[in-house]
Amino acid sequence: MKKIINKGFSLSLSPSGSGIKPGARFDSSISVRSSTTSTATSTASAAETNMNSPCREKLFVEHCKGVNGLEKVVLREVRGCSAEIYLYGGQVISWKNEYGEELLFLSSKATFTHPKPIRGGIPICFPQFANHGSLEKHGFARSRVWSIDPDPPPFSANSSSQACVDLILKHSEEEVKIWPHRYEFRLRITLGPGGDLMLTSRIRNTNTDGKSFAFTFAYHTYFAVSDISEVRVEGLETLDYLDNLKDKERFTEQGDAITFESEVDKVYLSTPTKIAILDHERKRTFVLRKDGLPDAVVWNPWDKKAKAMADFGDDEYKHMLCVEAACVEKPIILKPGEEWRGRQEISAVPSSYCSGQLDPKKVFQSD
Repeated sequence: MKKIINKGFSLSLSPSGSGIKPGARFDSSISVRSSTTSTATSTASAAETNMNSPCREKLFVEHCKGVNGLEKVVLREVRGCSAEIYLYGGQVISWKNEYGEELLFLSSKATFTHPKPIRGGIPICFPQFANHGSLEKHGFARSRVWSIDPDPPPFSANSSSQACVDLILKHSEEEVKIWPHRYEFRLRITLGPGGDLMLTSRIRNTNTDGKSFAFTFAYHTYFAVSDISEVRVEGLETLDYLDNLKDKERFTEQGDAITFESEVDKVYLSTPTKIAILDHERKRTFVLRKDGLPDAVVWNPWDKKAKAMADFGDDEYKHMLCVEAACVEKPIILKPGEEWRGRQEISAVPSSYCSGQLDPKKVFQSD
């Protein structure tokens, strides 16, 4: 039976003292550390130094087991919104509103077995996006087991009403053989009081040999939609893009908005900080806000490619759309000791549909 513990509890340790029992709830002001076997452990000294964490409110953070026994963290806010994050891949796989409606797409054929990445949610593409380099597609971060960060740096002084979890990924000796660099990747995933979901990444070069490194990056967000034919994307009009279906040839977007009638795989360049995805049938608009990520990827595999993917249902392309905050065209370069930060915030709001335009007061003129 799952043990439920509210704020103000003392941690229940396993008999060996090595970790929180799967299923125990813990206040995120208490620091926990994952061992090499991904067992979370409490650390008293770390807890003392982290008592002023911006995640101290009476919001629930649950550490438990998911599919195939993989560890996950569930965030819940007081109105009922939730997010699920797997330590495998450091990946958000579920984001629900206060009505329990799933806002992210997760394939019914998604596998939760190493080394296969999880198809859906928000995979982290690092240190390489797609095939823009010599590494495996989208890099190795999405198929690594992350740890819960025992001592996260302060991100914001105005985050007291948010449920969050801090994850960390560091280089492994096996990785160094294929990508000869050392790094610290800190990821904070935050569920705001209105159900907004924010991912903030901080990547630091920890090389001791004086060498810089370059990387590309993306939050590969899979949005759940009613029907791809009823969806339009606004905010990318008239921009240049690289078409991955045409050998990365450069074009300029035409028309008032992007609609979908066939496979799409484009990298839009120098994009605005806000992009909107309008689902006409559900009368819902996803608003994507981003910082530190100049590009935006739009992807839908359509029918032929969907059928060719083992972890993707034949007709599931109709119910998903990837719009990804990214840095692809110009790689980020870090010298030893330097740190890069990239942030994505997504929200779901009611939308109007008037002459094909979004309600600007609800989307583009919002703060």
